Amino acid sequence: GFLDHMLELFSAHGSFDLAIKCVGDTNVDYHHTVEDVAIVLGRAFDEALMERRGICRYGSFILPMDEALVLAAVDISGRGVLGYGLSFPTEKIGDFDTELVREFMSAFSRNLGAAVHLRQLAGENSHHIAEAAFKALARALKAAVAIDASSPGRIPSTKGTIV
Repeated sequence: GFLDHMLELFSAHGSFDLAIKCVGDTNVDYHHTVEDVAIVLGRAFDEALMERRGICRYGSFILPMDEALVLAAVDISGRGVLGYGLSFPTEKIGDFDTELVREFMSAFSRNLGAAVHLRQLAGENSHHIAEAAFKALARALKAAVAIDASSPGRIPSTKGTIV
């Protein structure tokens, strides 16, 4: 349920048309399901962006969610790296382990081939922190994948390729 909620708001705030169906081993726990969804989602973005021609490449967003404030910055560089600075005051949000937010973000960034940085600037409520992170990532990614009006056909790298 919580992952569904995060994916719905990620889709809405990024203006991404997502349809994801996953059958996992949630009777054990949510780890594999969360990681597998992030892998597939990252690969889908990677395939959709192909050689990255015409995109802005970079995006960032600072998102307030009640008392929480989270910064997300994205570089679709071809190098999947996660810079993670979120701290959850609780171990769970409902029955969802908060450590799975990091697992999702790590698998997503690796499989997209993007440097994703998340920094919590404020926050005391685990649900608000997680929600701010997913929404901020969606908004930063929306900016990064947008077509660069000044260079609509150019690969956004001085090397001429993003690997």
